[in-house]
Amino acid sequence: MSERLSRARAIRLGWTVATVTVLCALPFYLDAFWLRIGLFSMAAAVGAVGLGLLSGTAGQLSLGHAFFLAVGAYGYVWLAGEPGPGLPTAVAAVLAVLLAGAAGGLFSPVAGRVRGIYLGVATLALVFLGHHVLLTADSVTGGFNGRSVPPLELGGFSFSADSELTLLGVPFGAEERLWYLGLALLAVTWFTARGLLRGRPGRALAALRDSETAAAVMGVDVSRHRSAAFVVSSMYAGLAGVMLALSFRRVVPDYFGLVLSVDYLAMIVIGGLGSVAGATAGAVFVTALPLLMTRYADQLPLVAAPGTTDGTVGPTEAARYLYGAAIVLILLFAPDGLHGLVRRLLARLRSRRASPPPTNTTSPSLPPTPAVPAKEPTP
Repeated sequence: MSERLSRARAIRLGWTVATVTVLCALPFYLDAFWLRIGLFSMAAAVGAVGLGLLSGTAGQLSLGHAFFLAVGAYGYVWLAGEPGPGLPTAVAAVLAVLLAGAAGGLFSPVAGRVRGIYLGVATLALVFLGHHVLLTADSVTGGFNGRSVPPLELGGFSFSADSELTLLGVPFGAEERLWYLGLALLAVTWFTARGLLRGRPGRALAALRDSETAAAVMGVDVSRHRSAAFVVSSMYAGLAGVMLALSFRRVVPDYFGLVLSVDYLAMIVIGGLGSVAGATAGAVFVTALPLLMTRYADQLPLVAAPGTTDGTVGPTEAARYLYGAAIVLILLFAPDGLHGLVRRLLARLRSRRASPPPTNTTSPSLPPTPAVPAKEPTP
């Protein structure tokens, strides 16, 4: 048994090293379009992991995830830019994440007392309130036109294309530099989220999701854990907002609307509720699909190129139809999402490999053994 476990760990470690190596080598071979898809997907994955902890693990429905992404994005822009305090960009990024967590903390008393669809409606109000503030607070948000995003600097190294940088003959612009920053932040997200799920907080949140009464009997502080889950999810969303701002290089209020919150719900449902890997897979699917359909719209049937008005379906709408259909199929045939589907397929493959080959169990016919007469009792 121990030999089998060590072999499984070695295989898992090998796959991890191979995946990290491939991801680190991609900026040397991909152009800017594919790198932008990767950057948007990594930012979406960070936010989806946070929502997965809240909705998939803790069982709290939230439709206001876009609000906390906006707090992180605009918090970074205001703290690091002008007008604003003009703080160092690294400090501004950390404070923006903490600001999103503080916004979640202010809302946590509501999250600690309201549940189900009522919590979803309450968080939905945050999206409309936040969008109104983003449009009217011109001195902070720039109003309808938004604000440009100051590039991040760490130790004198700028994640922008202002300074020339060439590695192995490949010029490194903003996308290539932000790629490695996104990988590092996504790795931190994976490490912390999986640690939470496997530790006592994750077990407590799972108990709350299954039965609050049973969790309370076992000693779980229901209100405190529900509020803590909301704060942690808000901090992940704030980090995703900072990453999106750095990737877009300009933030506008219309991006952080109800559609974005619905997209994040689609990510965790398609990927699998309560799974870090599933949330990442769902984020990549929902984020990359409309971008790919926009680029290859002229080669796809029934999809119009962007900007045309001939009445056909645009690439963005077609992408929403597709992952809407994916949600229906997932709910019908794979309720645990893509992660559960892949896990079952891998388990089936392992069981086939581990099963012994069929053997011929038929033995050659032997002559019948004569019946032994029963011993008569002694008189």
